[in-house]
Amino acid sequence: MDKAILALRGIRPVLAAVGALSLIQAAAMIGQALGLAKAVALLFQGGTIDEAIGPLAWFAAAWIVRHSAVWLQRLCAGRFAERTGESLRLRLTERLFERGPDYAAQAGSGRLVTLAMDGVDRFRAYLELTVIRTMDMGLVTISVLAAVYVLDIASGLILTVTMPVLIGFFILLGFAARRMADRQWRSFQVLARHFTDVLRGLATLKFLGRSRDYAAVVEQVSDRYRSATMRTLRVAFLSSFALDFFSTLSVAFVAVSLGLRLIGGGIGLEPALAVLLLAPEYFLPVRMLGADYHASLDGKEAWTAIRDVVADERGPEERVAAARISDSEARTSGSAARISGAGGTELRAAEKREEQAHSPAGPDTGQAWIQLSDVKVDGEAGLPRLDGLSSSIGSHIHKVGIVGMSGSGKTTLLHLLGGFLPPSSGHIRIDGLPLTEGTRQRWQQQLTYIPQHPYLFSATIADNVRFYEPDASDEQVMRALASAGLGDLIASLPDGIHERIGDGGRSLSGGQAQRIALARALVGNRPVWLLDEPTAHLDLETELELKETMLDMFAGRRVFLASHRLHWMKAMDWIWVLKDGRLVEAGTHEELLARQGVYRNMLEAASGKGG
Repeated sequence: MDKAILALRGIRPVLAAVGALSLIQAAAMIGQALGLAKAVALLFQGGTIDEAIGPLAWFAAAWIVRHSAVWLQRLCAGRFAERTGESLRLRLTERLFERGPDYAAQAGSGRLVTLAMDGVDRFRAYLELTVIRTMDMGLVTISVLAAVYVLDIASGLILTVTMPVLIGFFILLGFAARRMADRQWRSFQVLARHFTDVLRGLATLKFLGRSRDYAAVVEQVSDRYRSATMRTLRVAFLSSFALDFFSTLSVAFVAVSLGLRLIGGGIGLEPALAVLLLAPEYFLPVRMLGADYHASLDGKEAWTAIRDVVADERGPEERVAAARISDSEARTSGSAARISGAGGTELRAAEKREEQAHSPAGPDTGQAWIQLSDVKVDGEAGLPRLDGLSSSIGSHIHKVGIVGMSGSGKTTLLHLLGGFLPPSSGHIRIDGLPLTEGTRQRWQQQLTYIPQHPYLFSATIADNVRFYEPDASDEQVMRALASAGLGDLIASLPDGIHERIGDGGRSLSGGQAQRIALARALVGNRPVWLLDEPTAHLDLETELELKETMLDMFAGRRVFLASHRLHWMKAMDWIWVLKDGRLVEAGTHEELLARQGVYRNMLEAASGKGG
């Protein structure tokens, strides 16, 4: 058994229960063998049917107990695997949200979706089978062997000697199958990632006349996956054949030994029959473990991949940056304490805010004071994505617009504000508290992130809307959809909010998908919204229609909106203007127009009056 399984929460009571059921199952196996052997021996020696009814009834009762124990094992292990799988899926989703869009783009959204959906399901099957087979292997095998030794020592010795040989072949073939399964899982992830990316870009490929070329590429990738699958199956079938062959050969050795001694009078018919019936049961747990080992290999690999995502795997640059920020924050906090004096007002206020942050309600992040001090984010080849950005947003500013040309750093700034991306240097403070590893999770619990292309799962509309709040009622979902302007659409659907969308379901337009993302945010009812070009892919008419809905939703929330469509900025309380990764202007719409700087030039260019 994988040591990591023993570290799972709640595993020990499950192992104890499954182990007890394994012992009951072993006792029932022995009872079956003894009852059937006695009945056959009685009939062979001239006994009547009435005399054999007792042993046969014993055999039937043992059979019922055995299969009841097997059913209870599956029930116990299955429920534990289901709970653990759901917990793992939830943690994976939370971790992906913490790591942000940059990580999703780097790791491949197709791969991550495969892990969250298929990967977790495969892990559940792996966990259930592993718990049951491991306990059976240890307890049933030893119990049956002990019974054989009591009945016939010679047969017990034969079984004891042949078991290590069987396990040796199983291990050798298992290693070969595992190497192939590793390659197979990687091929599956490549296929999933490639297929998802092609589907998302299918309209663009068709527009460029390249859809047929990519159809051939998908076919090639699929064919490689098919070939890898067949190679893995060949090894798996060979392993199963070896297990069956050697276990059958071992039972044959026992049968020959029993037959020769039975002829010579060295053993009675009843114990000989009981041993012969128990010999296959002795090898059964090993054979079942071997068969399920190959079936659950992909589940183990999926679990490894999920653990890698869930674990803190920041790169060296991110770790250095985090350490530098922590050291700098410590120095800054010390300086603040000295400036304000021992027990000064600022220090007491910071301590009070710290207490509020640890309280169940958390800080009022919708009214938080946000400060960025000389923030820098390094990109590839050491080139800065953001450089020397310093600004602050007071609690009276609710709607903040972020504008700039493509590549100016708008998305990077949003990811920075969301805690998805650590700064290479500089500080971010929320109500005076530094946004570090300790405070980031509490901050992100108050965030709703709406990307340009929101991801809709292949599920019902209600399930998609409940992304942030899984326990939301149908009434809450319906109110959110109505507020997002989808009331008429829902009323026209046969199944209403339970209509399936995505793969195999109803398709939605870009505007409808964006409205579902807004409804998802409304149900979450989080005080801070980050919107990254939410209407960039929509036509102007649809955008203006959606704009009215969105502006109503912004009421009472802290909103950061990155957009290259400047008509949004008139509704913003404050505007950040970025150029080449630097904050070049900041102010209200009217103030920036009066300066006749970068912002005004962008407006004139957008309206056709400027260059």
